[in-house]
Amino acid sequence: MAFYVPLPLEGLQLNKPIPVNIWEPNGTLLLRKGEIIEGERHLQNLMAHSPVITETDYRAWSYSYTTQLDQMVRRNNTLDEIAQAGLPSEVPTNTERETLDPVTDWPDLHASLATLLHQGAQAQDFVTRLTQLEAKAQRLVAYRPDHALFMLVTLLQERNLSYCAAHALLVASVCHLVAPAAGVDEAQQPSLFRAAITMNLGMARLQDDLARQSAPLTVEQQREVAEHPQRSVALLRSMGVGDTLWLHLVAEHHATAAETGDAEAALALLRLADVYVARMTPRGARPALPSPQAARGVYLNDKGEPTPLGAAFIRTLGIYPPGSFVRLANDEVAVVVKRGRRANTPLVSSIVGRQGMPLGEPAPRDTMERQFEVKGAVPFDEVRVVLNPVRLLSRT
Repeated sequence: MAFYVPLPLEGLQLNKPIPVNIWEPNGTLLLRKGEIIEGERHLQNLMAHSPVITETDYRAWSYSYTTQLDQMVRRNNTLDEIAQAGLPSEVPTNTERETLDPVTDWPDLHASLATLLHQGAQAQDFVTRLTQLEAKAQRLVAYRPDHALFMLVTLLQERNLSYCAAHALLVASVCHLVAPAAGVDEAQQPSLFRAAITMNLGMARLQDDLARQSAPLTVEQQREVAEHPQRSVALLRSMGVGDTLWLHLVAEHHATAAETGDAEAALALLRLADVYVARMTPRGARPALPSPQAARGVYLNDKGEPTPLGAAFIRTLGIYPPGSFVRLANDEVAVVVKRGRRANTPLVSSIVGRQGMPLGEPAPRDTMERQFEVKGAVPFDEVRVVLNPVRLLSRT
């Protein structure tokens, strides 16, 4: 079944907020939910783009329509009134949330994205599948932001899994969370998210290989890394992507602000998130940086000065993001499960006791309390405890 369906005109009401996102068939967002179609001319311009909506939104919209008819029958409305009822102007928003499961959905999205990035131009319906994946990922981030970070940081540390997909999903989710505080225009955020998950399309398999490689890059590998932004853009164009902002962000994500001469918020955030996630990742040649060091790298510029973007980044994510490990004042080792009220006071669950033995049951701790204050980060490779995400996240 196709992912998109044609926009049902009978459900549109001029000069009133639209109940769903409206897209072009190539995945470009035409109108965001809540925006207004301002008159007949605006509607005609919209129709010229062959507007579509997702099947998920259409099913929710249709469900609300049948619910409306059922209510009219129960209220003994006349047959004429029932016949004149159209698609409602609002769509229930809790339909998807009831079925979301971060513990299983994020690994599934990771596997799907890894396949899609590896297939590249050989993938059937690349843009459609990517848009479907992106929509699910954004719903998951909005549903449980801390659970999203926990699962994605955990996936990032799994050396046997695809690094290119884990990196892409975490960068995209970080951008999604930080974008409002970083001043990224709301209309640009979908393009930013898509750029984050496709910026390394041109070297997806190489990115996985390099994550495990302990030897220095060969000359050929250096060339592929240098050329991958433009290769990614070329692949996206060949598959029908016409979103100019999406393509621009992919093209420039490795260039510096000095090189491009711009200071746009979306591009600056994408660059910073890319670097941040890379520093948190273990490589064949080096371990992952402790989270405070990774945070310091985005908070301060080359001159050692705080930046507004870096401050927004740390305020949003904290110094110890969910999924990272810390040592507490009582010498327990804990995993961060939720961001706290301050950047350095996350909510954690202790998993290793002060004697160095794994705890039978994770013990929730609030690092605002003196006895459970965070003393410092613990490298991922030093923790040998197998985490149970269901048990850890069920308490947050």
